[in-house]
Amino acid sequence: MGLRGFVARIAVGGALALSVVALSGCAGSPAPEIGPWSTSRCVDDSPACIAERQRTLKALLSDRERRWVREPANADSYAGGVRLFAFKTRKRDLTCPELAAARREAEAGPAVLRGPGGRHLTPAQVSRGAMLSTEVSRELAGEMRRRCPV
Repeated sequence: MGLRGFVARIAVGGALALSVVALSGCAGSPAPEIGPWSTSRCVDDSPACIAERQRTLKALLSDRERRWVREPANADSYAGGVRLFAFKTRKRDLTCPELAAARREAEAGPAVLRGPGGRHLTPAQVSRGAMLSTEVSRELAGEMRRRCPV
């Protein structure tokens, strides 16, 4: 699925595993810094937030050095799903150490979402982010089994 398909799923609330969780508050807040490693709290379905996530995903996918892979993620990163979707999209391009780092990040998702950093998220947002984290973790584990020595 391409970037447009991902954004369409976000906008319509499509498949649960790729849903981006609704969170109010983005529209009234100042525009967050936009960049490839942004951990913005803008995870709602407003046009501005969708555009921000689209720019961030495009930046992550175009980074040939994949420097973002080892950057830390917060609850909003998991709730927004952009990093997880980037891992899912680039899994065949990741080195074995990058796959391991991505898998650790995906596995940590449910705990991060349910922890203090995720208190501002709704139960539905936490649940959807945790489901996406679990799905991506499984896919990354499968890719590691296929390509990476034990």
